Amino acid sequence: MNAAIRAVVRGSTYHQKEVFGIFRGYEGMIDGEIVKLGARSVGNIIQRGGTILKSARSDAFRTKEGRKKAMENLDRFGIDSLVAIGGDGTFTGLHAFYKEYGIPSICIPGTIDNDIPGTDYTIGYDTATNTAVEAIDRIRDTALSHNRLFFIEVMGRHSGYIALNSAIAGGAVAVILPEQDVTFDQLYTLLEQSGKANKKSSLVVVAEGSKIGGANELAKMVADRSSYFDIKVTILGHLQRGGPPTYFDRVLASRMGIASVEGLIRGEKDAMVGVFENKIVFNLFASIMNGQHHEIDEESLRIAKILSI
Repeated sequence: MNAAIRAVVRGSTYHQKEVFGIFRGYEGMIDGEIVKLGARSVGNIIQRGGTILKSARSDAFRTKEGRKKAMENLDRFGIDSLVAIGGDGTFTGLHAFYKEYGIPSICIPGTIDNDIPGTDYTIGYDTATNTAVEAIDRIRDTALSHNRLFFIEVMGRHSGYIALNSAIAGGAVAVILPEQDVTFDQLYTLLEQSGKANKKSSLVVVAEGSKIGGANELAKMVADRSSYFDIKVTILGHLQRGGPPTYFDRVLASRMGIASVEGLIRGEKDAMVGVFENKIVFNLFASIMNGQHHEIDEESLRIAKILSI
């Protein structure tokens, strides 16, 4: 997110537009936590995780009274267009604000789950997946040394992108995704086959939104059925959400930030910027706010299955 903020500020400055930063998202907009930013204000932040502007949930922004107060503050600072970074909640708030006040607005998709339609990648996904892969590599060292079965739980309540691609990159024997209707019996059969194939270690990557249970539940179910496996569990949790962003995320955020500014200048509004087949695109909020998610790539699922033998 910091790379995107930096790009928006410097892109605005380059095009001779005043730019302000709003702290704590919509809550800060309502409270008037708004400061003018310049090119030097965003120096030395591109390598930092998180966001210098902070974030916060805002129940007040869900109300007409809250949005009215937010608009009054924008008027007070002379702000006539908005760029926001976030996911579904951010999009919903920005769309409602646009419908009421007509202020041109662009949203940059920022979520590690990569589950937003209209873009191939979201900011944070690549960094989170690389963090998961690094952890899996370290866990594999222990698994190989002690011939153990590890269940590794990664983030992904509704999306299996992190789980699927970290499983492929980490050499997992199985991956459990929210999008799949895999049964426990199918998983157990796969683990048995892995044991018969004399694999020195087995890693199972589980997305937190798995329909058949999280890593702890699955580990217990396997242990209850057989004493053959020496089972361990690792839950990566919020470890995936921090740390320096990868080069890919920094470049992606920079491209989207510049595109947001230049899109607003050209007249884009009530839209999300995205990247499709490596090209910048703009998606109207109405076209992406339909309850759909960025679907898992079937080819990646096929590759994961082949590589697990």
